Amino acid sequence: MIKKKYKELFAEKIFFCAGISAVLILLAIFIYLFTIGIHSFSQISFGEFFFGRLWNPSSYDAPKWGILSLFAGTLMVTFGSLLIAVPLGIAGAIYLAEIASSRSREILKPIIDMIAGIPSVVLGLIGLLFLSPLIAKIFGLSTGLNALSASIMVAIMLLPTIISISEDVLTSLPKEFREASLALGATRWQMIRMTLIPAALSGLFAAIMLGVGRAVGETMAVLIVAGNSLAMPNSYFDPVRPMTANIAIEIKEVVKGSVHYEALFAIGLVLFIMTFIVNLLADIIIEKYVRKYRW
Repeated sequence: MIKKKYKELFAEKIFFCAGISAVLILLAIFIYLFTIGIHSFSQISFGEFFFGRLWNPSSYDAPKWGILSLFAGTLMVTFGSLLIAVPLGIAGAIYLAEIASSRSREILKPIIDMIAGIPSVVLGLIGLLFLSPLIAKIFGLSTGLNALSASIMVAIMLLPTIISISEDVLTSLPKEFREASLALGATRWQMIRMTLIPAALSGLFAAIMLGVGRAVGETMAVLIVAGNSLAMPNSYFDPVRPMTANIAIEIKEVVKGSVHYEALFAIGLVLFIMTFIVNLLADIIIEKYVRKYRW
């Protein structure tokens, strides 16, 4: 009995240390980004950085430090991918949780998990070699390297996250919800649409928010297929350069300690804060969902 008590105490300390370590690592990353990135604002105004439409640090006459076009590219790819991934992901989750047979579920689940395991650079190459030429041919464009191609590739990467979490949310709903709805004469589709989806809404929204965090932080796929244009995009057929791609492209070419170097860290700080807020909101929503249906 005493030995078991010490084992439990040891396991508790291990988990506590792991949790504290994660918090400390996250805090260290934030401090590192902040201490380097904040120095850039000694030579760059906040107004120019956040509202400037042109990013051209290498200009000899007057370097431009505006991230508005980069921010617009990030938002376009993020929302474009969500417009594709959310309907498909929730529909896929509903099919797996409520409609698919056990045999179909056993086949589809590993396939969905395999998509999550494909490296983003591989998906980017697939987009470059197959998707981008197809987009250019369908819409009569000179190039298929644009925000639309990037949105489609990121949507493919989001699908496993949205499907898996949404399915878990739906399957965790009390079975009484289904039984009561069907007992009142509802069809299966009416039961799903009018009972399960409203009850799981907060959990589904949390899955979407986690997808947003993944889309905002995606780098390699968008680096390959987005087109990497620094101009302000006007439509999804225009090439864009999201903030993540901009950091990946330029960080290897800048002098450490220069204003350009510090400005890239400031962009990283903006991305960190964006993803942190998104994931924090998702955690709050998930906790609210768990409390709502805790027995």
